[in-house]
Amino acid sequence: MTTDLRTRYAWAGRLLDGESPHTVIDTADASAWTALDVGIRERARFGPAVLPSRARIEGRRIAWDPIEGLQLKLRARAPLSESELALALCHVDGRIREAVIERAADFPGLLPLIVIRCADWAAPVRERARPLLASALPDVGGPDLVALAALVLRVATRGHGTFARDLLDRTLREGPRENVEALLAGGDRTTRRFAHRLAVQERLLSPASLARTAAGDGDVVIQVLCAEAALAAVREGACDEVLGPLLLSRQPRVRSAGVTALRRAGRPAQAEPFLVDRSGLVRACARWVLRQHGTDPLPLYRELCADPSDPKLPPAAPLGLAESGTRTDAALLVPLLPHPSGPVRAAAVAGLRLLDRADTELLLPLLDDPSPSVAREAAAALLPSAEQLPEAWLTRRMAADRPAHTRKAAFRLLRAQGGVTQLRAAVHLLTDENPRLRALAGQTIQLWTVPPADVPLGDAEVAALLDRCTHLFSEYVLSRLRRQLGISP
Repeated sequence: MTTDLRTRYAWAGRLLDGESPHTVIDTADASAWTALDVGIRERARFGPAVLPSRARIEGRRIAWDPIEGLQLKLRARAPLSESELALALCHVDGRIREAVIERAADFPGLLPLIVIRCADWAAPVRERARPLLASALPDVGGPDLVALAALVLRVATRGHGTFARDLLDRTLREGPRENVEALLAGGDRTTRRFAHRLAVQERLLSPASLARTAAGDGDVVIQVLCAEAALAAVREGACDEVLGPLLLSRQPRVRSAGVTALRRAGRPAQAEPFLVDRSGLVRACARWVLRQHGTDPLPLYRELCADPSDPKLPPAAPLGLAESGTRTDAALLVPLLPHPSGPVRAAAVAGLRLLDRADTELLLPLLDDPSPSVAREAAAALLPSAEQLPEAWLTRRMAADRPAHTRKAAFRLLRAQGGVTQLRAAVHLLTDENPRLRALAGQTIQLWTVPPADVPLGDAEVAALLDRCTHLFSEYVLSRLRRQLGISP
């Protein structure tokens, strides 16, 4: 969460009015506590003097003197409310922060501010705050611990913030397992990563639990961490309960880890179905496992792609063939271009590109394919030879009655031709009904460079094209561009 100056000022004012921090901010949000800490100092420096005065801390009715370097002997005679303590803990004067820290022990709700003071830039404040946090932290649990841990890890990025993080780490290792489990299930991303690393190091999770977490968690760092820890159990014999969730995961990194572990488990036959996995990483791991056990995957791919009329052909089979085959295997991919399945056609085009057999006459008609993925792959394969493609034929593919994916593929190739051809195609799409194509055309025009020297200065067509897109440039940029092109204003 990000807060502006007005919001932080308002928070400080509400604390001055006697409200508890728990009614002013979302106490489960670590960023709210750090923003409150900053906001109180900002208001003290730049706004009204709303903070507890030095005299209030001393119990005497005299005005607050903000002069820096003034020597004070804080005796802390007057009782302070929770809101006043919160203001004092974030005071701009370090001596006030130091004087009230020990009083905060009577208010557990102010422990997050003690965490912040453990990383205070003033050493006396840090020295008083740290013992207080060390004595209070073991008694915190449940949702309160989740919120506090997030703040500890946020403050740990500061210059003196490692103390609280190390203390949290030690407390979790020595405390009940339920505290770690609470952090595993809740908290922000940083907190969950911290808790999972600790759980792996302390062996708090079973191999099956690690595998399920790797397969189902949405965080890539946690996926890899738990997958590696789960695979370590494969060496210890816990194969079925680990490999099952990993191989069924929707995450390519996790599936690839599971497939790789099949070699260690001595189950190469289970890797064969992953030769046609939708992920190239998983396919590569499956091929490696089979080769390690003496099986060449190339004949398997050739057998899969041998029948171009097979309606059950896996979409990734043509790609797998290209990834492991040679240029002669392009003969098996060409018959797949009219396959009834769009994903198969797209994979066949991508395979021809990988094998460097992207024939222009063969692939150019595929820009009209009803499948967007086929048109996209055909354009990618034709890009190296874009300058040799017929401009008029491609321009007709940008007509309004053509599908959006066809117009985009044609524009991609015309843009690659550069020069006036690129400008002409981009201006053509400035009025396209598709907002994404209009935006792409506008960006292309703004990044357009002066055409080659064979375009004469003062070219009438270029001048007319620029007149249609003046709204994309400032007057200065447009006049400079016209001067470079020899076009009069």
